Amino acid sequence: MLAALVVLPLAVRAQGGISPQMMQEISLGYNAGDRAIRNALNTTPISTLAASADHPALDGHFSDEVKTKGRTDQKSSGRCWLFTGLNVLRAKMIDRYNLGAFTFSQNYLSFYDLLEKSNLFLQGIIDTRDLPADDRKVDWFFSNPIGDGGQFTGVSNLIMKYGVVPSEVMPETYQSNNTSQMRAQLANLLREDGLKLRAMYASATAGTKGKKAEKAAGQALEAMMTAKIGMLRDVYHILAVCLGVPPQEFTWTRRDAAGKFVSEKTYTPLSFYQEFIGADLENNYIMVMNDPSREYGRVYEIEYDRHVYDGQNWLYVNLPMDRIREMAIASIRDNTALYFSCDVGKFLDRSRGRADLGNFDYGALLGKVATMDKRERILTHASGSTHAMTLIAVDIKEGKPVKWMVENSWGESSGYKGNIIMSDEWFGEYMFRLVVEKKYVPADIQAMLSQTPVLLPAWDPMFAPEE
Repeated sequence: MLAALVVLPLAVRAQGGISPQMMQEISLGYNAGDRAIRNALNTTPISTLAASADHPALDGHFSDEVKTKGRTDQKSSGRCWLFTGLNVLRAKMIDRYNLGAFTFSQNYLSFYDLLEKSNLFLQGIIDTRDLPADDRKVDWFFSNPIGDGGQFTGVSNLIMKYGVVPSEVMPETYQSNNTSQMRAQLANLLREDGLKLRAMYASATAGTKGKKAEKAAGQALEAMMTAKIGMLRDVYHILAVCLGVPPQEFTWTRRDAAGKFVSEKTYTPLSFYQEFIGADLENNYIMVMNDPSREYGRVYEIEYDRHVYDGQNWLYVNLPMDRIREMAIASIRDNTALYFSCDVGKFLDRSRGRADLGNFDYGALLGKVATMDKRERILTHASGSTHAMTLIAVDIKEGKPVKWMVENSWGESSGYKGNIIMSDEWFGEYMFRLVVEKKYVPADIQAMLSQTPVLLPAWDPMFAPEE
């Protein structure tokens, strides 16, 4: 009887395996006529061979375009979300004060972002001290101690807390432009500190019951909070030697687009922001999402998906594409750029800076390709937002958008003059998130924000940080 129980699963597995007879049928998928394609694929990338020579490139004309100057370059870092948020504000400042190709310091906010993310991790470990080590939430923290990626609440919370400075006040360093080694060192240091914090609590509360357990837990919590400060001191040291020490005060000389002197004044990072931008980023913007795998018209919140522990979780309204297009057009026509994120690698001709579903004909090359719609791609993890950029232009013909353009952060020489032009069809398939000033948001959509949000876990696959 026992032998039968052991043999049965093996028999079942045999039925699901590839048998010699099945292999004969499967191998009919290739024939000698495919040899030329096989030879080409031996030495050439699939995307190169699948490039459609007959598909016309999208032109660079746009009926409506936000005024901006210069292009930024995040280099070998995952800070697209930060570059995008600052580029939205940069366009405002350039237009408002008639500046040249002005940029805010990304390095300044990168310093505080990584410090705040370190605190978020350590406090998260403290908050989950009573959970077992194999709990999904504890595992998520140790799997994601720190990273470059993020989203708009990082921009809003960091700026409202720490302000901004011009790029020349805290310029980029090699480590800010090439973050992988610094992040690896920080991540492992934080993981080790997380283990220490959990061990402190476990040791202090082991074997206690009743009131003694309550007292021991309280004392352990105090000790963990004190230890966290020392751990963050170590993080601060690493950030300071890699990125520099953020200025508390600086003097900035303002010149107009022609280089003519306008003024010189001493600022703090917060006073600089208030004088030149001044918007309440935490309350004056909303994030909208197009996720057809979830119910439209609902508000969703992602637990622990924030940059600052005492800041805001990622909150968004899920909407159909026609409502998102409506707000994007209204904003661009009012010369206001938008924070935009998408699945940037799909059907993108990087050399020409065009994103268009007709760029590549994979079916003609490979014989068979997936034809899933957007909802199916999301449900099967085939697509999700990977990159943030600044939406700056739309081309409208006969009352409908036919193409869009984003300002990218891959340098002036990348793509189309540092931009990416997208067909409207591509926009609908691979655009996911947009951050919109409330004055461009219709009243019925603003009213949706009064809902109690649907809370989603931090590990929900649709909400990987944009890089």
